[in-house]
Amino acid sequence: MAQRPPTTVRAAGAVTALEGAVAVVVAIVLAIREAAGHREAFISGYGTAAWFGIIGGGVLIGGIALLTGRRWGRAISVVAQILLLPVAYALLTDSGQPWFGIPLAIAALAVLVLIFSPASTRWLVGEYTTDDTPESGAGSRRRR
Repeated sequence: MAQRPPTTVRAAGAVTALEGAVAVVVAIVLAIREAAGHREAFISGYGTAAWFGIIGGGVLIGGIALLTGRRWGRAISVVAQILLLPVAYALLTDSGQPWFGIPLAIAALAVLVLIFSPASTRWLVGEYTTDDTPESGAGSRRRR
């Protein structure tokens, strides 16, 4: 039977799912703007919307996976947070938009701390632990 994910994993999943949902909403807004006739000289509204939709959808699915106790969601969440940290830095420095950069940096760092916390790590490796009981013999190990 699968072990229920700890609160740290569920919290990281909730934040990751929220990040993915925001990206999907941005994709929808960009597609609507492009369909309404708004044109940018350097970017394609539909292309950018597709990029946000695909990446955001994947992050959303990873967050939901963590919320429901699927260990594979952790990889998606970690990669997303590592990619979001430079974005937050750029928002804080080059773009001069601390109102977006600070919350993004806090969220990304918080998810990484939650994902790598001892409780989360124990849950993650729970599937791969070994049983070394006296009655099973000294060298006997089995996968759960």
